Amino acid sequence: MSKQSFKPGAMLNPVPVVMVSCGSKDEANIITIAWTGIINSDPPMTYVSVRRERHSHHMIEESGEFVINLCTEQLAFAADFCGVRSGREVDKFKNQSLTPGNAEKVSCPTIAEAPVNLECVVKEQHRYGTHDMFVAEIVNVQVDEKLVDEKGRICLDQAGLVCYSHGEYFGLGKEPLGKFGYSVMKPKTRKRLEAEKRRRAERQKERTAKSPKDKQPRSPNWKKGNSKNPQWPQGQRRQKPGADKGKKQKTKRNPKGG
Repeated sequence: MSKQSFKPGAMLNPVPVVMVSCGSKDEANIITIAWTGIINSDPPMTYVSVRRERHSHHMIEESGEFVINLCTEQLAFAADFCGVRSGREVDKFKNQSLTPGNAEKVSCPTIAEAPVNLECVVKEQHRYGTHDMFVAEIVNVQVDEKLVDEKGRICLDQAGLVCYSHGEYFGLGKEPLGKFGYSVMKPKTRKRLEAEKRRRAERQKERTAKSPKDKQPRSPNWKKGNSKNPQWPQGQRRQKPGADKGKKQKTKRNPKGG
């Protein structure tokens, strides 16, 4: 395999893409971060690296708190917006129709639409050439109940998470290539895990079958010509096909041209 050398750069890919909420209820902001990760397990420690000129920098520095909100495919657009627009100019929560949620251990809001929220308290701040690294302890984790199975296991594979790689957003694959330790797994353990996987797939299939997106059946109280028929909005009388044929339709002009 032949390789070509490039000048030193931040080429560690892929990386997480998260929305970090900070500030308070009076002045809250969201900054999209790709430079984050776990640096210790007990106590659980994480970090975010933020440019000093960013609006969120002084909020995190002054409050000593922030929330890491994991990003899904549905939130990718909002994440991109929050990464390129400044909180000095726009309220990102309102602009992207995001809901400020209530954190339990910190004063800054969470993002309610995010499937997982990591509440963090800053323990150290390190200054580098372009960024400041805020090292923080994870003091609480909120998880969407839909992602917690009957055994209390968090099923992040069902969250539709995304990552960031060399300037582009990618959804994570639905099927894992393997599980931690699968390279040394015993045949008996592999067989048990495969059986559990099949059972989970069957339960998911059953849940999907129980809530099909079928059309609602016609009301038994429906009568032809009934002006109060609940099947028609605001009691509108059902019209026969072609009943309005030949009638001149009145239209309102849009003063703004669309």
